[in-house]
Amino acid sequence: EMTEPESSRSRPEGAYDVFLSFRGKDTRKTFVDHLYTALVQVGIHTFRDDEELRRGEEISEHLLEAIRESKISIVVFSKTYASSSWCLKELVEILKCQRKKTGQIVLPIFYHIDPSNVRYQSGSFVEAFNKHEERFEEKVVKEWRKALKDAGNLSGWNLNDMENG
Repeated sequence: EMTEPESSRSRPEGAYDVFLSFRGKDTRKTFVDHLYTALVQVGIHTFRDDEELRRGEEISEHLLEAIRESKISIVVFSKTYASSSWCLKELVEILKCQRKKTGQIVLPIFYHIDPSNVRYQSGSFVEAFNKHEERFEEKVVKEWRKALKDAGNLSGWNLNDMENG
């Protein structure tokens, strides 16, 4: 009789090893494509949120599910990451999963951006938040700021420090 391979039993159907959160227009054609390909080549089941497939403002249950089922989230912070309310909603969910007992591992990558811009919403993030404050409730914007502060304090990779990323 056929026995199931160990790996498929130990995690729910459709669960991912890695969830990639990124702002496509900054990083898709360059960094994220390479990262995604590298992960998949070594057999890491990776969910890449594709902005181009999205409809509307509301973050989908399918996406939240993918975040919750992932063991690791890699968040690629780039200059316009914070201008996407979608990215910020993902980040809030990712950090919720990190705080759970089973603790998701969160690895930030700072792509042509200083971690302090993320931590303090400075630099290119200032303008993004000016816009959010016009459009969204104060409570929501506060939650996003806190998520960025927490994420900016995580140790990650700063690609500005590395030759050619």
